[in-house]
Amino acid sequence: MINKHQILLIPSLLLFSLASLLISLTSGSVDISAMQMIGELFTANESLSNQILWDIRIPRSASAFITGALLAMSGVIMQVLLRNPLADPYILGISGGAAVGALSAILLGLGGLWLTNAAFAGALFSILLVFGIANKFGKWSVTRLLLTGVVVSAGWGAVINILLTTTSTNNVQSMLFWLMGDLSQSQVGNAHFLLLTAALLGGLFVSRSLNVLVRGELVASALGINVPSLRLLLYFSASILTATAVTVAGSVGFVGLVIPHALRLLGARDHRLLIPGSLLLGGSFLLLADTIARTVIAPQQLPVGVVTAVIGVTAFILILRRSMKD
Repeated sequence: MINKHQILLIPSLLLFSLASLLISLTSGSVDISAMQMIGELFTANESLSNQILWDIRIPRSASAFITGALLAMSGVIMQVLLRNPLADPYILGISGGAAVGALSAILLGLGGLWLTNAAFAGALFSILLVFGIANKFGKWSVTRLLLTGVVVSAGWGAVINILLTTTSTNNVQSMLFWLMGDLSQSQVGNAHFLLLTAALLGGLFVSRSLNVLVRGELVASALGINVPSLRLLLYFSASILTATAVTVAGSVGFVGLVIPHALRLLGARDHRLLIPGSLLLGGSFLLLADTIARTVIAPQQLPVGVVTAVIGVTAFILILRRSMKD
């Protein structure tokens, strides 16, 4: 049952998201006031502020919000699937496969769409590899899936180290920025918005089943839920969300781990609230983190993954301390 306090959570997070977007669009090497930003949004001209907004900040803010939302929603799904509160979107080696694809493209001197496609292909290969090994002989289990993901992830880590040590010095910085998470060259399109919308609607559709599954597979089966089919749906859904996010921004850590815990502390234990809440809070979190990354040492920029790691570690320690007190 959702109480009155919990009902107010989603509108509050929506307001927080709008505030985060406003901060992101008005902050940078060139400060733009809120009133000036509103004026530029509805007028077409060749001014510097108009070009900064439409060519740089709006596309980057959209990329940050979508990436954060996808990672947070994937984190919620992974924690239910693996029945592990410390699970995050990268635990099954998806980011490792994407990294190998992206770094291989950089090594070959490819960029833009080629790099994006290579990263997504690597992530997709990793998804199918983990599933194929974990589902060998039809013996699917959460433990087998988790162990397979950890081993595959370690294997990708070894390949990444080989690529880093054998590449030229000119490519190392680009590779490291991608590995740490970087939104400076990211772009999103209509397909990303459609995926985010589909993930939200699909998550809400199965939210009641997720509420039952967290109580255990035996309970879920007794209540008429097809657990094997649901687990397959959760695995591939979370994997595709993670693969898309990694393709856009590289390996941005802690979003999928911290955001679900923060929402639960705010009272959102029902997945009917966790799913939309993770979308809003995850997107807002990465928006603010990216704003810090591109302004704290402006005009130079930090990889956004560095900022999320610093904030994420601090936030997670505070969350653990509070949960221990409770």
